[in-house]
Amino acid sequence: MRLFTVLLIGIVTLGSCSGFSKVLKSNDYDYKLRMADKYYADKDYNHAQQLFEELFRVFKGSEHFEDIYYKFAYCAYYLKDYANAENLFKGFVEVFPNSNKAEEMDYMRAYTFYKQSPKVQLDQTNTTKSIGFMQAFINQHPGSTRIKEASEIIDKCRAKLELKEFENAQLYYNMGSMYYKAAATVLNSLMNSYPDSEKSDQYKLLIIKADYQYATLSVEEKKEERFETVVTQCNEFIDRFPDSKLTKSVQEYLNLSQNNLKALKNEQVKKTS
Repeated sequence: MRLFTVLLIGIVTLGSCSGFSKVLKSNDYDYKLRMADKYYADKDYNHAQQLFEELFRVFKGSEHFEDIYYKFAYCAYYLKDYANAENLFKGFVEVFPNSNKAEEMDYMRAYTFYKQSPKVQLDQTNTTKSIGFMQAFINQHPGSTRIKEASEIIDKCRAKLELKEFENAQLYYNMGSMYYKAAATVLNSLMNSYPDSEKSDQYKLLIIKADYQYATLSVEEKKEERFETVVTQCNEFIDRFPDSKLTKSVQEYLNLSQNNLKALKNEQVKKTS
């Protein structure tokens, strides 16, 4: 039974390839166009793409060209060739700026960058491009029904960039020693870039931790200044996040820093007396 199934699949596949080969060799371009449309409708984008690629040149400037261009672009998209799809969506808008499909193509161009956005640990160039192109789409098509989705994609991309920046800061913090200052710098930048983040109190606490460790490891003549920085950061946290669940931890770092400052001042008094 299994052998019969394998043979049947093989026969069907060979028949399909043989049929497509005949279409490909045909000199009847109207027939090829009908078959390309049929393959496209059947979601056989690989065969449809091969035919549309040839027909693209043959029918350029004809009444069929817009539809061929449209489907040719989508073939690349459905085959996950997003870089080529982006170029074709862009080209469609340039060639047919007044088409009723131009808005859709504009959106799909931006969407291809979103589809190419990789996992957080990798380079986020396409994520950044997705934000830029989606925002450009919103600005250019203020009445579009796709604005809600475009805005949601921008939010998702920003969240990914935020997470990447936080993971970079966390990496610096975990490396310890001379990297605490770098961790605090990245976290301050993160808070400036995403001032309305729901995780702002977490970022601020990690800044406090990093600054505290940095102060603790500092040479004696720098400790007072750096513990005062921690105290300032703690007071800023308490003012900005009065209802945060992390306030208790912040208060502990505030007390530790104040105690260190008292000890340092007592030591200075002893040295001068």
